[in-house]
Amino acid sequence: MSETIRRRRDPEARRREIVTAAAELIIEVGVDALTHRKVATRAGVPLGATTQYFATLDDLREAALGALAAEIQERIDETRQAVVAEGVTPAGIARLVRQALDDARAVHADRAVVTAAVHDPRVRAFARQWSDEIVGFMSPVHGLDRARAAAVFIDGVLWHAQIHDEPLDEELIRDALAGILCPAPASAPSSAASAAASA
Repeated sequence: MSETIRRRRDPEARRREIVTAAAELIIEVGVDALTHRKVATRAGVPLGATTQYFATLDDLREAALGALAAEIQERIDETRQAVVAEGVTPAGIARLVRQALDDARAVHADRAVVTAAVHDPRVRAFARQWSDEIVGFMSPVHGLDRARAAAVFIDGVLWHAQIHDEPLDEELIRDALAGILCPAPASAPSSAASAAASA
């Protein structure tokens, strides 16, 4: 049985192929550049097949973004397990962040979802998942404010990787996280300084 005939007899498989193609295109060209024609070409299906399963382009975009969000959730679950193994320390978190930077497709997928969320309120819940989960990992150990600040820094590290040829070094990420999560206590003023201030 040819692949074409098999797909015709399995509408759900064809729908998945269309959604996968749309998700890949969103990563490559952005959500605003998505068209039924581009998706049909990428999926290797007739143009009419995309409109058969998705009456509007918004429907297709939403399905593709949902697929990307599912990928993000899967990575969140994997990260949760890794955090348990590594520990909620600057060194452990930096190691996980640096490993994430090596997965270029995942980084681009995250960027695509966040970029779409800027213009589409429906996507914002997907986009917030990652940062909210990171805060959830860190806040029981380091407090809510420091966890939020660290999550913002990690978001910045991921965006930095989008526009630079080389991602940040793990040591730099670790040291920055240490400054955010475990700042050194302010040193007490020396006795001479105290005396001068009181004079």
